[in-house]
Amino acid sequence: MRVGGTNCDAETKRALDDLGVEAEIVHLNEVVKEGKLLDYNALVFPGGFSYGDYVRAGAIWAKGTLAKLRHDLRRFVEEGRPVLGICNGFQVLVEASLLPGFEGTSEYPEAALATNVPIGYHCNWVHVKHENSGRCVFTSKIQKGAVLRIPVAHAEGRFLFSKEKEDDYLKRLYDNDQLVFRYCDENGEYADGRYPVNPNGAFHDIAGICDPSGTIFGLMPHPERAYYGWQLPDWTKEERMPKYGDGKLVFESMVEYLRKKS
Repeated sequence: MRVGGTNCDAETKRALDDLGVEAEIVHLNEVVKEGKLLDYNALVFPGGFSYGDYVRAGAIWAKGTLAKLRHDLRRFVEEGRPVLGICNGFQVLVEASLLPGFEGTSEYPEAALATNVPIGYHCNWVHVKHENSGRCVFTSKIQKGAVLRIPVAHAEGRFLFSKEKEDDYLKRLYDNDQLVFRYCDENGEYADGRYPVNPNGAFHDIAGICDPSGTIFGLMPHPERAYYGWQLPDWTKEERMPKYGDGKLVFESMVEYLRKKS
């Protein structure tokens, strides 16, 4: 689904097309007007700068979606249909209180994706370590502890909890197996906040989390930009260009879940 200011929706569709999925790019207004959200088996909020990221990144898109699709979206989630938020999409899921979703949706967001530290728009390749033990349906094909290389492109990606709840909420992420990706170096050593290994200053080097059911997943890196081998920044140095990049694993995992569910 897209709105004004989103991008990478075409790249995301191309990745799904490559996996044999019948995917469509639809505007929020079209989904609302035709009442068609429940016609789909999965929903992706792509990256970009929806509505210019006014107020806060993803805030307007999130509130608009809840205002117009709250009941259908609740049913969509309750039926275990997967929801993926990439970059701006992750910001939308947090602003809509779908993530982390410890007790389901809450009245106010339980986390934030704040301005990068150091401040600025950072667009570069990073490494993330897979922390999930199997709950997240979007990483089922990724071995725990595996290190993936995927690019980031954002100005507001610093994942935060409120200071008074940091310890409690981090414990919940681990206890519920909701922690999915953490920023690390190419050897799998955690960034510990070090820039540029951690590109935005995220708390606990958090790059991606899922909800308690594992069917809602948000991440700041862009897997659709690391789907094909020719998208990798150094493929010309290889003796043979790899056919695919690490980002494919995220989409493969989602598609496998859908096929098993159908």
